[in-house]
Amino acid sequence: MRCPACRETNNNKVIDSRLTEGGAAIRRRRVCEACGRRFTTKERVEEELRLTVIKRSGQRVAYNRDKILHGVERACYKLAVADEQMAELVDRVEEELFRNHDREVTTEQIGKYVAQQLRHLHQVAYVRFMSVYRKFANVEEFVDEIREVRMREAHESPDQRDLFEA
Repeated sequence: MRCPACRETNNNKVIDSRLTEGGAAIRRRRVCEACGRRFTTKERVEEELRLTVIKRSGQRVAYNRDKILHGVERACYKLAVADEQMAELVDRVEEELFRNHDREVTTEQIGKYVAQQLRHLHQVAYVRFMSVYRKFANVEEFVDEIREVRMREAHESPDQRDLFEA
């Protein structure tokens, strides 16, 4: 394992291991013996995933978890969302995908799962994601989405602050 700080390879020690994701992965705390930095790794069984993603163009590609994570990272850019929260969100999306789809899933369905999870994580990240996912044609569509978010949040959690205060 390579240290993220000094890039030293195979010079780290596991100091703690725990099961995560319902036993599907192992979280390991490590310390680099070269620089002393502590970091976390996740270990999971590498399964050959036979899920095919159908893109809007009709093209079929192999499922790639990193693409979902990249989209979530872009939506959460410069927001107070930890890397662990984003990884957990992708885990939940992936769990839904494999529970509900055997062989094929559309990018639209993946987007719905991601949007649903982002809506509960961070309002601004959700709106950012939706602006790309829905390909808003104009400002009015964007404003309508923000209004919808505000109305949903007012009904779900009246004590939470609005996305844009009036």
